[in-house]
Amino acid sequence: MAVQVGIVGLPNAGATTLFRALTHAEASSGTEHVGMAAIPDERLQKLGAVVGAKKVTPAAVRVVDVPGTGAALLGNLRQVDALIAVLDGWSGTRDPAADLETLKLELLVADRDHVERRLERVAKQAKSGDATLRAEVAALERILAHLDAGGTLAEWAGELPAELDPLTTKPLLAVENGPGGVDAQLEAELAELPDEEAAAFRESESALAGIVRRLFEVLDLVTFFTAGDKETRAWTLARGGTAIEAAGTVHSDIARGFIRCEVIRWDDLVAAGSHTEAARQGKQRLEGKTYVVQDGDVLNVRFNV
Repeated sequence: MAVQVGIVGLPNAGATTLFRALTHAEASSGTEHVGMAAIPDERLQKLGAVVGAKKVTPAAVRVVDVPGTGAALLGNLRQVDALIAVLDGWSGTRDPAADLETLKLELLVADRDHVERRLERVAKQAKSGDATLRAEVAALERILAHLDAGGTLAEWAGELPAELDPLTTKPLLAVENGPGGVDAQLEAELAELPDEEAAAFRESESALAGIVRRLFEVLDLVTFFTAGDKETRAWTLARGGTAIEAAGTVHSDIARGFIRCEVIRWDDLVAAGSHTEAARQGKQRLEGKTYVVQDGDVLNVRFNV
């Protein structure tokens, strides 16, 4: 599954404008806006050219934008991997640092509301006498007391019930929409142009490239590739992930029938000019399920289902 990121922001901060810039999609009506943002990677095009790929597919980030900061709306972001807090740097009437603290408080309130609601629901179910449910009730009561005392779920020393999916424990990236950060409106307009024309207007990297770089850092991700003449594609994986996990990212059947994995560095493949020549030069090797995938690896999994 693609990395998922949620966008939050106070009214008129530019959260939905940034969503449009990242996804090239128009925000629709409803409680949330969802789109896919392709991850720029210069290595991918070079690999596709070497193998003569008919199709080149970048890795992608699933982006969710909610139009507001109430507990119910923020609850739509509990499944994301990280949050982007968009801060108003244009109006001159708001302090981005103060807005960030306000957003953190909104997330904290949403988490407290979620814990309280789950406690009410589980307490009713626990009347059946189920020991597991009663233990969860006791844990939720302690967690709620911790929150009411001014703590956060990120500061909770014990193990949190898996069902909570807290917002305040997720990585939070602050993005200032303004001269000191990202010009979301300009990026949204450039998103409507061909890539080469858009690049000519920019003085530095795109908003997406900068945000993705920061996401990779906070989520500790690597990129690996599959390179064939039909399709050459980039994929994301948590750093430390194994070959069998990478295979599962591509398709569950490939992981299920995993035999061995051919591995070559992307730049070695580009320098060699083909898989055949890379193998002849001894640049390609076979690895097993437990091989730890490195950023820039090109994988070809041998499998049998």
